Amino acid sequence: MSILIDKSARVLVQGITGRQGAFHAKLMMDYGTDVVGGVTPGKGGEWFEGKPVFDTMRMAVETTNADVSLVTVPARFAADALLEAADACIKLVICLTEHIPVADMMKVIAFCRRRGTRLIGPNCPGVMTPGQAKVGIIPAMVATAGNVGVVSKSGTLTYEVGFAMKNAGIGMSTIVGIGGDPVIGTTFVDILEMFENDPETEKVALLGEIGGSAEIAAADFIKNSMTKPVAAFVAGRSAPPGKRMGHAGAIVDGGEGSAEEKILALEAAGARVAANPEEIPGLLA
Repeated sequence: MSILIDKSARVLVQGITGRQGAFHAKLMMDYGTDVVGGVTPGKGGEWFEGKPVFDTMRMAVETTNADVSLVTVPARFAADALLEAADACIKLVICLTEHIPVADMMKVIAFCRRRGTRLIGPNCPGVMTPGQAKVGIIPAMVATAGNVGVVSKSGTLTYEVGFAMKNAGIGMSTIVGIGGDPVIGTTFVDILEMFENDPETEKVALLGEIGGSAEIAAADFIKNSMTKPVAAFVAGRSAPPGKRMGHAGAIVDGGEGSAEEKILALEAAGARVAANPEEIPGLLA
């Protein structure tokens, strides 16, 4: 079992003829993901690795019956690409693009909710169900199939923890990178609820960082609604207040969003919190 994607996912890549889109589309296809085509305005009628390229999402969806889209276009075009995907009734949109203005994302998220489209990201590494499909940039080598769900703000942390789990013989049901921007389409709580309801996910690893209150909300959900054990790590213990650390949302502001605050909340909720990412496999074993 898995959440969000499995081998039946039919994927379009928005920006498939660009450098990033082409590179990751090929890796996804090599992994076995069913990439059914791509969209690049002005390049409709061309082909990419035997897959058709369309001018519009609506035409692509009508022709291919796709239900998942990966957005790889530059930031100045990304909001429009996301709106177009939702308008074409795509069920799941995963956005890799970073530096999208917050005001644009607020409009996009509201539109996606009205259309019933699940948005992952922006500024995220994507989603991977090991052995079935990957949509995004998560390396194939970091994961094997198993019963631990992984949800993370950080792509790099995802890869590090995934590789450590793999080396420890621990497999994953689905890996979800929700993104590190201040405004995102899907939260920790959303994914925790999906894992809680997935009969083949038996444990969960949550990887957070400083900034915002998403981990606090996750702790509240773990305390009140999770029956499955959770191991967690929060990056940024040594981050100075007022300094952005990597992601746009990774900043401690006004004394809120610190690693200590989040760690205490997660521990109080019953999660086992690692001091460093390499401890996660041991906490899950």
